[in-house]
Amino acid sequence: MGAAVQPARVRRLADHRRDRGDHADRDPRGRAARPGRRDLPVGVRHPRVRKIFKPVLEVLAGVPTVVFGFFALVFVTPLLQSWFPFLDLEAKNALAAGLLVGVMIIPIVASLSEDSMAAVPNGLREGSYALGASKMLTSVRVVVPAAFSGIVAAIILAISRAAGETMIVAIAGGFKAVFTFNPTNEMSTMAAFIAQAGSGDASVGSIAYKTIFAVGSLLFIMTFAMNWFSARMVQKYREVYD
Repeated sequence: MGAAVQPARVRRLADHRRDRGDHADRDPRGRAARPGRRDLPVGVRHPRVRKIFKPVLEVLAGVPTVVFGFFALVFVTPLLQSWFPFLDLEAKNALAAGLLVGVMIIPIVASLSEDSMAAVPNGLREGSYALGASKMLTSVRVVVPAAFSGIVAAIILAISRAAGETMIVAIAGGFKAVFTFNPTNEMSTMAAFIAQAGSGDASVGSIAYKTIFAVGSLLFIMTFAMNWFSARMVQKYREVYD
């Protein structure tokens, strides 16, 4: 019985000494931080911040894209015109549309990346802490590499989602079919061009009618290539734990 009790006492003593000496893993009131969540981002690590930002992201993911487009047209564009008059922004421009598309894909990246980091086994975190690593070092050197495949998949999925977005770029970016790298001008994306050309004005068999299928095929190939690349990255960097 003594041989069975002794290791337990040693473990309790080691845990006690570790908790007393590891000041970096304590909060300002002196209590030891909870293991398994210390190395996640601020919005995940602190329950109060999580309770605020998690519902906000979920609500943001459920907002219709037409609302984003209308908001970019009537609020973001005038705001940019008043703050940066030297940009000479047009009424419809790619800058405002791009900003709102970026806001739209934030919940996708944040939610999937959080799930990937939360799925990292606690044993890796505890092993890093046992070797004397800080919370930041554990996040950068242990958790992020272990969840790298999921984070990359989330980013590529968000890019694919942004590439196929129609309503935001159609409302805020316009339908002007020009090739330019100037984001202050009106321009048309592939998805917006399909929406405009497929409105019913193009006659069957015409060049404009066939262009719809050509642009749609190119958009499909691009998104398929990005998803294939995402799957390859997941297979290459995926780490399986028992």
